[in-house]
Amino acid sequence: MRIAGLVLTLCLAQQAAAAQEEALLLPSGLEARLLEVLTDRPGGGLAYRFRFVAEGFTGGEAALEAVVADMDYLCQTYAVTRLPGIGPMPSRIVISLADRPSEFGVFDPEVTQVFEAYSVQDGVCIWEMF
Repeated sequence: MRIAGLVLTLCLAQQAAAAQEEALLLPSGLEARLLEVLTDRPGGGLAYRFRFVAEGFTGGEAALEAVVADMDYLCQTYAVTRLPGIGPMPSRIVISLADRPSEFGVFDPEVTQVFEAYSVQDGVCIWEMF
């Protein structure tokens, strides 16, 4: 089981490194780049976390519709399309979008960041309330 986990981790690292160079044009007009993909097994099962950075991202309630559209886009057109190459089907995908890179799990008041959770059914991202 440890070998399978190591292989999955190496596969994710290779995909993330290649994707960091790929700019994704979001519906809001911002360009996002993949920072990293993390896996964990919270109480609800396997989850993949796709962390993106978009310079100029400001978040906020005024831009709520644009943020929702960007998050849905990243899940549906990026994350879901890469699931077959990553490994087992997760019970949840978490998409995060920030204005700059940050260390996962470390609070940084200078970073503007949002995140949303999705389940996947028949290749479609379905928003999940936290």
